[in-house]
Amino acid sequence: MILSGKKIQELHGKEIIIEPFSQKLVNPNSYNLRLYNKLMVYEDQVLDMKKKMKTKCIAIPPEGYVLQPGHVYLGRTLEYTKTLKYVPMLEGRSSIGRLGLLVHVTAGFGDVGFSGCWTLEMACLQPIRIYAGVEICQIYYHTISDEYDSYQHGKYSNSQNIQPSKLYQEFMD
Repeated sequence: MILSGKKIQELHGKEIIIEPFSQKLVNPNSYNLRLYNKLMVYEDQVLDMKKKMKTKCIAIPPEGYVLQPGHVYLGRTLEYTKTLKYVPMLEGRSSIGRLGLLVHVTAGFGDVGFSGCWTLEMACLQPIRIYAGVEICQIYYHTISDEYDSYQHGKYSNSQNIQPSKLYQEFMD
Protein backbone atom coordinates (compact mmCIF):
# COMPACT_ATOMS: atom_id res chain seq x y z
CA MET A 1 0.00 0.00 0.00
CA ILE A 2 1.22 3.51 -0.82
CA LEU A 3 0.78 6.26 1.76
CA SER A 4 -1.35 9.25 0.83
CA GLY A 5 -0.02 12.79 0.94
CA LYS A 6 -2.24 13.40 3.96
CA LYS A 7 -0.67 10.41 5.72
CA ILE A 8 2.84 11.63 4.85
CA GLN A 9 1.96 14.97 6.47
CA GLU A 10 0.52 13.24 9.53
CA LEU A 11 3.63 11.07 9.98
CA HIS A 12 6.12 13.86 9.25
CA GLY A 13 8.33 14.42 12.26
CA LYS A 14 7.50 10.98 13.62
CA GLU A 15 8.00 7.94 11.36
CA ILE A 16 8.87 10.00 8.27
CA ILE A 17 11.34 12.88 8.34
CA ILE A 18 11.72 15.33 5.45
CA GLU A 19 13.88 18.40 6.13
CA PRO A 20 13.22 21.05 5.13
CA PHE A 21 9.50 20.32 4.85
CA SER A 22 7.04 22.48 2.92
CA GLN A 23 3.30 21.99 2.72
CA LYS A 24 3.32 23.16 -0.92
CA LEU A 25 5.45 20.14 -1.96
CA VAL A 26 2.88 17.57 -0.75
CA ASN A 27 1.06 15.69 -3.52
CA PRO A 28 -1.94 13.35 -3.27
CA ASN A 29 0.36 10.33 -2.72
CA SER A 30 3.93 11.69 -2.71
CA TYR A 31 6.16 14.59 -1.78
CA ASN A 32 8.25 16.57 -4.29
CA LEU A 33 11.98 16.81 -3.61
CA ARG A 34 14.19 19.56 -5.00
CA LEU A 35 17.59 19.58 -6.69
CA TYR A 36 20.58 20.75 -4.64
CA ASN A 37 22.89 23.40 -6.13
CA LYS A 38 25.79 21.09 -7.01
CA LEU A 39 26.44 18.22 -9.42
CA MET A 40 29.21 15.65 -9.59
CA VAL A 41 30.68 14.11 -12.75
CA TYR A 42 33.20 11.34 -13.28
CA GLU A 43 36.50 12.47 -14.78
CA ASP A 44 37.39 9.06 -16.24
CA GLN A 45 36.32 8.36 -19.82
CA VAL A 46 35.78 4.67 -19.03
CA LEU A 47 34.01 3.86 -15.78
CA ASP A 48 35.47 0.82 -13.99
CA MET A 49 33.35 -0.98 -11.40
CA LYS A 50 36.42 -2.26 -9.56
CA LYS A 51 38.05 1.14 -9.03
CA LYS A 52 37.33 4.26 -7.06
CA MET A 53 36.91 6.82 -9.80
CA LYS A 54 37.93 10.45 -9.85
CA THR A 55 35.11 12.96 -9.71
CA LYS A 56 34.70 16.70 -9.82
CA CYS A 57 31.95 18.94 -8.50
CA ILE A 58 30.10 21.53 -10.54
CA ALA A 59 28.12 24.37 -8.99
CA ILE A 60 24.81 25.06 -10.71
CA PRO A 61 24.80 28.83 -11.37
CA PRO A 62 21.62 30.94 -11.10
CA GLU A 63 21.27 30.92 -14.90
CA GLY A 64 21.22 27.11 -14.85
CA TYR A 65 23.55 24.43 -16.16
CA VAL A 66 23.20 22.54 -19.45
CA LEU A 67 23.41 18.75 -19.19
CA GLN A 68 24.67 16.90 -22.26
CA PRO A 69 23.62 13.46 -23.55
CA GLY A 70 26.09 10.62 -23.09
CA HIS A 71 27.09 11.60 -19.56
CA VAL A 72 26.03 10.62 -16.07
CA TYR A 73 25.47 13.56 -13.76
CA LEU A 74 25.19 12.87 -10.07
CA GLY A 75 23.08 15.30 -8.11
CA ARG A 76 21.36 15.16 -4.78
CA THR A 77 18.14 16.21 -3.23
CA LEU A 78 18.06 19.42 -1.26
CA GLU A 79 15.95 17.56 1.30
CA TYR A 80 17.23 15.08 3.87
CA THR A 81 14.83 12.20 4.47
CA LYS A 82 14.59 9.47 7.07
CA THR A 83 12.14 6.62 7.20
CA LEU A 84 11.62 4.53 10.30
CA LYS A 85 8.83 2.19 9.25
CA TYR A 86 8.11 2.58 5.52
CA VAL A 87 9.85 1.72 2.24
CA PRO A 88 10.83 4.98 0.49
CA MET A 89 10.68 5.08 -3.30
CA LEU A 90 11.96 7.83 -5.56
CA GLU A 91 10.52 8.60 -8.97
CA GLY A 92 11.06 11.40 -11.46
CA ARG A 93 8.25 13.88 -11.95
CA SER A 94 6.29 13.50 -15.20
CA SER A 95 7.02 17.13 -16.17
CA ILE A 96 10.75 16.37 -15.91
CA GLY A 97 10.45 13.09 -17.84
CA ARG A 98 8.58 14.84 -20.64
CA LEU A 99 11.70 16.93 -21.17
CA GLY A 100 13.79 13.75 -21.62
CA LEU A 101 15.57 13.99 -18.27
CA LEU A 102 16.04 10.72 -16.41
CA VAL A 103 16.35 11.50 -12.72
CA HIS A 104 17.50 8.11 -11.49
CA VAL A 105 19.09 5.62 -13.83
CA THR A 106 18.18 2.64 -11.63
CA ALA A 107 18.29 3.58 -7.97
CA GLY A 108 14.79 4.65 -7.02
CA PHE A 109 14.29 2.04 -4.33
CA GLY A 110 15.17 2.75 -0.72
CA ASP A 111 15.31 0.56 2.36
CA VAL A 112 13.34 0.87 5.57
CA GLY A 113 15.58 2.89 7.88
CA PHE A 114 17.39 4.82 5.13
CA SER A 115 18.39 8.32 6.14
CA GLY A 116 20.18 10.96 4.14
CA CYS A 117 19.97 13.05 1.04
CA TRP A 118 19.20 11.04 -2.09
CA THR A 119 21.86 10.88 -4.78
CA LEU A 120 20.31 11.27 -8.22
CA GLU A 121 21.86 9.54 -11.25
CA MET A 122 20.77 11.87 -14.01
CA ALA A 123 21.04 11.47 -17.78
CA CYS A 124 19.34 13.30 -20.62
CA LEU A 125 18.18 12.45 -24.12
CA GLN A 126 19.06 15.88 -25.50
CA PRO A 127 20.74 18.94 -23.99
CA ILE A 128 18.68 20.39 -21.15
CA ARG A 129 19.21 23.36 -18.85
CA ILE A 130 18.58 22.52 -15.20
CA TYR A 131 18.28 24.79 -12.18
CA ALA A 132 19.06 24.42 -8.51
CA GLY A 133 15.92 24.21 -6.39
CA VAL A 134 13.71 22.77 -9.14
CA GLU A 135 11.23 20.14 -7.96
CA ILE A 136 13.08 17.31 -9.68
CA CYS A 137 11.56 14.12 -8.27
CA GLN A 138 9.04 12.76 -5.81
CA ILE A 139 9.32 10.43 -2.88
CA TYR A 140 6.53 8.07 -1.94
CA TYR A 141 6.23 5.44 0.75
CA HIS A 142 5.09 1.82 0.79
CA THR A 143 4.06 -0.07 3.87
CA ILE A 144 6.02 -3.24 4.59
CA SER A 145 4.56 -6.46 5.93
CA ASP A 146 6.08 -8.93 8.34
CA GLU A 147 9.25 -8.44 10.35
CA TYR A 148 12.11 -6.57 8.73
CA ASP A 149 15.66 -5.46 9.36
CA SER A 150 16.16 -1.71 9.30
CA TYR A 151 18.89 -0.27 7.05
CA GLN A 152 21.36 1.36 9.41
CA HIS A 153 24.97 1.05 8.32
CA GLY A 154 25.13 0.71 4.54
CA LYS A 155 27.80 2.38 2.46
CA TYR A 156 25.42 5.20 1.51
CA SER A 157 23.63 5.69 4.85
CA ASN A 158 23.34 9.12 6.50
CA SER A 159 24.66 10.82 3.38
CA GLN A 160 24.71 14.60 3.32
CA ASN A 161 26.70 14.83 0.08
CA ILE A 162 26.50 13.53 -3.47
CA GLN A 163 27.70 9.94 -3.39
CA PRO A 164 29.57 8.45 -6.35
CA SER A 165 29.43 4.70 -6.85
CA LYS A 166 31.07 2.67 -4.12
CA LEU A 167 30.63 -0.61 -5.97
CA TYR A 168 34.42 -1.05 -5.95
CA GLN A 169 34.18 -1.78 -2.20
CA GLU A 170 32.27 -4.98 -2.96
CA PHE A 171 35.24 -6.29 -4.98
CA MET A 172 37.52 -5.87 -1.94
CA ASP A 173 35.75 -8.57 0.07
